[in-house]
Amino acid sequence: MSDNRQSLSDLAGLTGQQAPEAAAPQASAPQTDGAEAPAAAPVEPARPTMPLRAQEIDAYGRAYATGRRKDAVARVWIKPGSGKITINGRDQEVYFARPTLRLVINQPFGVADRNGQYDVICTVKGGGLSGQAGAVKHGISQALTRYEPILRAPVKAAGFLTRDSRAVERKKYGKAKARRSFQFSKR
Repeated sequence: MSDNRQSLSDLAGLTGQQAPEAAAPQASAPQTDGAEAPAAAPVEPARPTMPLRAQEIDAYGRAYATGRRKDAVARVWIKPGSGKITINGRDQEVYFARPTLRLVINQPFGVADRNGQYDVICTVKGGGLSGQAGAVKHGISQALTRYEPILRAPVKAAGFLTRDSRAVERKKYGKAKARRSFQFSKR
């Protein structure tokens, strides 16, 4: 028995379903022995509109996440609001006086197009100011994706969900620092 199927309607006959109509007729190419006609492009299955992850909100309507960078650990809560960011009970302009550090902690909102839409309450411990700003950024990114799971793709593409594992290298014996040798004395 020859099982040569030439079109989608032949295949639909096997399953008992109706064949989808072709959008545009294809130009017929000269056939060689045993060659099949080019098949229509496969139809992509519809993507689910529902996010893969569930929204994680506490009883107060906030999303919580922990951010880490170097030796700093930040506990971050976000909720819809006017865009006020409070760190250890102080405003962000007071706690992070350098504009570059404030720019770092606002990056996740810029990537997600949510500037000024969420209030952030954060407590951060350990490390220096740069590490603390990185920890707050990591925590805000994690909390943002828990409040709005649909934002996970752009925030992850920007690399904000990954903990930056770079840290200070330990000092080695026989060296002045981690890699620096003692100064060589010729005489």
